[in-house]
Amino acid sequence: MSGRDLDVVVLGATGVTGRRVAAYLAGRAQSAGVRWAVAARDAGRAHRQLAEIGVAAPETLVADVGDPASLRRLAGRTRVVLDVVGPYTLYGAPVIEACVQSGAHYVDLTGEIPFVRRMIDAHDAAARAAGVKIVQVCGFESLPPDLAIAIAAETARERWQEPLASVEVQVTITPPPGAPRPSDMISGGTLQSLFAVAAGEGAETIADPAALVPEDGAARAVRAASPITLVPKIERSGAVIAPMAPAPFINPAVIHRTAVVADIEAGRAASPFRYREGVVIGGSVLTLPLRAGMAGAMAGTQVALRGFARTSRPLRSRIVETFAHLAPGSGYGPAAGRLEAWRWTLAVRARTGSGRELRVDVDADGHPGYLATARMLGEAGVLLCRDGLTPARAGCLTPALALGTASAPSFEHAKVRFSLRSGRTS
Repeated sequence: MSGRDLDVVVLGATGVTGRRVAAYLAGRAQSAGVRWAVAARDAGRAHRQLAEIGVAAPETLVADVGDPASLRRLAGRTRVVLDVVGPYTLYGAPVIEACVQSGAHYVDLTGEIPFVRRMIDAHDAAARAAGVKIVQVCGFESLPPDLAIAIAAETARERWQEPLASVEVQVTITPPPGAPRPSDMISGGTLQSLFAVAAGEGAETIADPAALVPEDGAARAVRAASPITLVPKIERSGAVIAPMAPAPFINPAVIHRTAVVADIEAGRAASPFRYREGVVIGGSVLTLPLRAGMAGAMAGTQVALRGFARTSRPLRSRIVETFAHLAPGSGYGPAAGRLEAWRWTLAVRARTGSGRELRVDVDADGHPGYLATARMLGEAGVLLCRDGLTPARAGCLTPALALGTASAPSFEHAKVRFSLRSGRTS
């Protein structure tokens, strides 16, 4: 990548998340020594929208996902492209192809697992040959759990020479004071991505925990050890654990790919662990019926989505086309003034086969799906644009494989903090 005049470019800086990624880089670039820019179809619009949040990009490049030549020019000038133009099922492939051809690392925020699978099949070999990292699902889904579980897995092997046998992830989200708003939880862009997945090729695989694992004995072992469950549960503490939001079908595929690829690299037989995740709905004993009802409704929605994805593609396409026109577009999202006040934690409880336990905690500031995600994406770009800060892997990689566990302290810049502690031995 010698001779490039830029380190990181944000493609799609006019969207809700793209503007926040640009804001993060504007504050981080000088201390990190990063040369950055933004790219959009309309440079004037990008300049105006960034000015609204007090951000001035050093340069605005013109690039259009419908113009492959403009994408190649963009990728040829920078070390890393941060792609925030979704839905990725519709718009992501040309950007990845341009990055592989031009030798630039690529990072996105997709949660569209069938699309990720197609990109692995289409570009993994070429990206490896070119020394390019294609890093997908690199926001709230799935960077924090993927990296935290990788820390636990590496620690268990270093300390006890044991693989993990089970992992449970619980996320607790604390919104800002005041009445919640519909746009706080799911944006128009997220809805459009869900529609794109539901109507697209491979939608029937969304509930496959081995969707991103090579189709061999390892994939069968993952499916046997860790089927995705949508059943809520109530803990002794009174906490209700609901299926992960906005979808429980994203993290499992990413996390199992990390574990299987790590085993392959180390020359070990795959040893899949049982993986469970959920969102904590806390409250008093008096609110238990209400909270249980909420969790049941969330589970029912996800069960319906899984069933819908298994119907014929022509039927899915017709239904999705109708709803996509009625749903808000990509500009719909949480109010800017409400993004900072969110707090969230992610607790990973990991256990080996002999009963040894580890816990990795993540605590973070900022709306998980938008502000924290934007900061994490920006920090991933900072890490990838410098030689030697991440593992010498290439190809289609998960966040943990691309960035490595040693990168965890760097995310404190993004207000996302990882901490490891040992548990008991039973």
